[in-house]
Amino acid sequence: MTTLGERTVTGSTHINWRRSLQARLLAGDVLGIALAMWLAVVMRFGDPRGAKVAGLGDLSYSQTGIALGLAWLIAIAAFGGYSMKVVAVGSTEYRDLARATWALFGGVAIFATLFKVAFARGFLAVAFPLGLLLLLIGRVVQRRVLVRRRGRGEWVERALVVGSPVEVRYVVDTVRRTPIAGYEVVAVATAGQSREFRLADGSVLPEVGRPEDAARAAMVVGADVVVVAGQSSTGPTFLRDLGWDLEETECNLVLASRMTDIAGPRIHWKPVEGLPLISVEMPRYTGMKYVGKRAFDLVVALCMLLLAAPIMIVTALAVKLEDHGPAFYRQERVGVNGSRFRMTKFRSMVTDADAEARLQSLREDHDGNEILFKMKDDPRVTRTGRFIRRYSIDELPQLFDVIRGHMSLVGPRPPLPAEVETYDQHVHRRLYVKPGITGPWQVGGRSNLTWDESVRKDLYYVENWSMTGDLLILVKTVRAVLAKDGAY
Repeated sequence: MTTLGERTVTGSTHINWRRSLQARLLAGDVLGIALAMWLAVVMRFGDPRGAKVAGLGDLSYSQTGIALGLAWLIAIAAFGGYSMKVVAVGSTEYRDLARATWALFGGVAIFATLFKVAFARGFLAVAFPLGLLLLLIGRVVQRRVLVRRRGRGEWVERALVVGSPVEVRYVVDTVRRTPIAGYEVVAVATAGQSREFRLADGSVLPEVGRPEDAARAAMVVGADVVVVAGQSSTGPTFLRDLGWDLEETECNLVLASRMTDIAGPRIHWKPVEGLPLISVEMPRYTGMKYVGKRAFDLVVALCMLLLAAPIMIVTALAVKLEDHGPAFYRQERVGVNGSRFRMTKFRSMVTDADAEARLQSLREDHDGNEILFKMKDDPRVTRTGRFIRRYSIDELPQLFDVIRGHMSLVGPRPPLPAEVETYDQHVHRRLYVKPGITGPWQVGGRSNLTWDESVRKDLYYVENWSMTGDLLILVKTVRAVLAKDGAY
């Protein structure tokens, strides 16, 4: 057992890694902002020393860049960009960076108007977008480093999970599947009679007794955080009493809600006479944010088509010359609200008739999930097709489907009509939004996922999507394509 004296050492180590992580985040942000400011001055004026800001006396743009950089860091801190509650958790961290950037940009605009300061528009047009891009890239890199460290059991919080056996088992299994959450479960408190608590995979954790004694047990096992898994086995004053008991310790309190697959922005707290009511905003599938998504799709798809045009021309020629068949393959898919459309891809298999004729004989050997047919060494795939599949080049023609309005850049995977016929009732919710070229399926494992995992990821996206989340998926798509994981 861990003694009380040893608990102090654990807490000190816990504080040190948090400070180290915050220092790394700050250093990365300083580097990104400094580089953006320097490039903005050089690209706009050439000489970073000579240019002066009109309306600010002898203040140069180099000095202005330093002042704006400091203000930027303060804004990031004010918007919670260095809080351990959001670092490496979902898209909240990136959204906070964007909000801080827009707040600073708005503040600069107001300052310039009130005090008649004429900032060079070219300087601002480079500094803020480039700075935000570098900040986001820096945080992505930091997150990947953190994921690797936490995968090795480093930089994690030791957690004691309390509640009923069913709820505790669910929380522990979920935390273990998600090392980025940063918790290492060291014990449970379910009021069980045995000293061991068995999990679904057969492994065991120490059982330390009643949830009501969690504060004392946390000190004994050296926990940094007590996670309450639901409240079905506790009384109405349990959380209040546990919070009081933990006040004199370095241990934090975390509540594991039963509201699974609901994103934070949809959850609102409303305290009524000490009773914390939780309001859950219902998902909506129309409105201004969908207009914004459509506008974003059009602009980005057009830009991507211009950039990818040479690659697409070469690919079309390679596909056609290999077996003299058509360059494109069109297949009926199911779109938003069950509408049908013909999705366009570069042909990666032998001609359509031959491919479909051999499909039934290959189904028994598929390597994908229970419903989607996938085969790693599908004999129908051509040499060119194997290459363009590996790097997802075959999907570039879907940009035309985005422009036509049948698809979105980000969304659930476009299903076949035969797949939709096999859907359970709840799976039809995938059709509430437009299918995407990329989405949670593509960046979360692609063909390596089971059917249930694919559905869970798509349904979560349908009900909780945001523009920040879409941007994050687009960034992850680049990494997934380069990694080639699950692409076949």
